[in-house]
Amino acid sequence: MEKAEFIQNYYQQRQQTDSLKWDGLKERYGDGGLLPLWVADMDFSVPSFIQEALKQRIDHGIFGYSLVPETYFSTYQRWQKRHEQTAFQKDWLHFTTGVVQGLYDLINCFTNEGDQVIIQPPVYYPFFDAIRKQNRQLVTSELVETEDGYQMDLANFENKLITNDVKLFVLCSPHNPVGRVWNKAELKEILRLCKENDVLVISDEIHSDLILPGHSFVSAVTVAEELDFLDHLIVCNAPSKTFNLAALLNAHIWLPDKKLQKKYQTWESIHRQTENSLLGQLAGQKAYDQGDEWLQSLLTVIGQNYQLLKKQLAENIPEIKIHDLQGTYLAWLDLRNWLSTVETKQFIQEQAGLAIDYGEWFSPETKGFIRINLATSPDNIESTVKRLIAVNRKIKGGN
Repeated sequence: MEKAEFIQNYYQQRQQTDSLKWDGLKERYGDGGLLPLWVADMDFSVPSFIQEALKQRIDHGIFGYSLVPETYFSTYQRWQKRHEQTAFQKDWLHFTTGVVQGLYDLINCFTNEGDQVIIQPPVYYPFFDAIRKQNRQLVTSELVETEDGYQMDLANFENKLITNDVKLFVLCSPHNPVGRVWNKAELKEILRLCKENDVLVISDEIHSDLILPGHSFVSAVTVAEELDFLDHLIVCNAPSKTFNLAALLNAHIWLPDKKLQKKYQTWESIHRQTENSLLGQLAGQKAYDQGDEWLQSLLTVIGQNYQLLKKQLAENIPEIKIHDLQGTYLAWLDLRNWLSTVETKQFIQEQAGLAIDYGEWFSPETKGFIRINLATSPDNIESTVKRLIAVNRKIKGGN
């Protein structure tokens, strides 16, 4: 499907549809008139074949307690084999309403209050909340910004594991917000350190399908198998980010190890009596069965939006540094050479009229950065650039 056809068929105006992204601006930012480029959902409707499948089920008119069909597992296995070359097994799979809910549950299940949990900021801010709000001790090993992009600081990470007696590591792969797709060698080193220090790993792989050309996603499962470390690994992912299905409340927890499965099932029987999402699983199965072409068209739009943003800002505001986007649909921009950190909100929100995610939400060390959601129309990205250029003229005293 060509880019223009994809946008024509799937781009939607979302105002007055109870969209958090569009209709929640007043509550979140104090201004309902901003152009929303913040929370990570898309302005593209789900594939037409998913819409049709949902309509047929709705016409049936009954939404009672439901089983997970065997075809869900086999379809999902084929998708994993095609897209990630992961030897996923049916008995690993457990369902949850969302990856964030899954993280909260897994931290609650597999750690105790007071335990040390490590993350790698700047990172998706619910990671911080899931640890702190459940009375675990937060340990951070900051990623290192280099000329070649962000890297893991393995020496710092190892030192933090040892000196803090860390029990759990939450890995973000691909990484949100910096857009890195960790390669196999990087994953092997970080998992090796966890194995040597008896640290359980939760790998958040919700963006694993959103990989830009020239890069390949490797699941932590693939690496853990080689390291004989599956007994210390849990993976979370979902069709929600790939196909814009978050409100249908269907996400996955992979538990490859029998002992981990048993412990989680016992915990779940006490703390989480949630039914599966009938419509969410129907949509997910259809996506995994027929979604390859739609996903490729989406990735083309995301890639071109990224190039548009990068090219026009480089030509007009070269002081802004745009990090290489390897995966996700989230651009990570460093504004520190353009704006002082105290002026970021004033210029981005109040003068440019943009609603974005601010860098300090992901780490105190990245104040002056912003995250921009590219899963929207090229017109909105064009408008974003024009607004930033207009602000730049004001800063430099132009007309």
